[in-house]
Amino acid sequence: MSGAGLESAKKGWHATLALQFRHTPEKTVLASARHTGPLTVQRPFYPEEDTCHLYLLHPPGGIVGGDELDINVTLEPNSHALITMPGASKFYRSHGPQARLSQRFDLAENAILEWLPQDTIFFPAARAQLHTVFHLHERSQLLAWELFCLGRPVMGEAFGQGEISSRLEVWKSGMPLLMERLHLADGSLSAVAEQPWVGNLVFYPATENMLEGVRELLTPLNFYAGATLTDDLLTVRFLSHDNLICQRAMREIWQYLRPQLLNKSPVLPRIWQT
Repeated sequence: MSGAGLESAKKGWHATLALQFRHTPEKTVLASARHTGPLTVQRPFYPEEDTCHLYLLHPPGGIVGGDELDINVTLEPNSHALITMPGASKFYRSHGPQARLSQRFDLAENAILEWLPQDTIFFPAARAQLHTVFHLHERSQLLAWELFCLGRPVMGEAFGQGEISSRLEVWKSGMPLLMERLHLADGSLSAVAEQPWVGNLVFYPATENMLEGVRELLTPLNFYAGATLTDDLLTVRFLSHDNLICQRAMREIWQYLRPQLLNKSPVLPRIWQT
């Protein structure tokens, strides 16, 4: 069924997912996973023995106007989770109602989160509100990214007549480190230089040496990329017309920083290689 057909068949559903990770002497375990609606996870696996790799499953038919999704992830002290997805998230066109996605991550002392979702695709005329917030302990570690696709550029479909409101926040010990907002309305992409791909990456805690190394890796994105370091939070922003350039740059940055931040070699999630 098409996205419009799905929307007309229902007024929208409210899906929730709450995950809690716990450190044990052997490994990090998924101590609790509660969900309602079509938000769930696959069984965890351990390609690195101690680190919990987990695949989050978004609704298979995509997200339509009126749908509401709430994701809450808690990492207890010393736990380490890497979370990704088997495929892209899709926000379909809407004839009026707005879709909403809220994601909150709470990291305790010495907890490590790698939040590495696949891209989020906004179909032409989609109406969506997204809010992602990370609450860090001073001694926790974060490697996270988001990649938005506006329209379907591979098929020649520009993002038109839609509206997207997105907020990305990072807090440490109750104090804000980053408050990033993006608002696109009436199908206008002037705020993103008419580029259909928008990426953000955040890493904590980072150093000046890491900043310089990341800037070198951004060279393929030319003038549409930059990196800053504020209060040990490394933030990378970029725009592009090519998803392959985006994905390659993001993975190279993650592979470059993971050994320095975590003292662990990069182990690519298996799903990325299929």
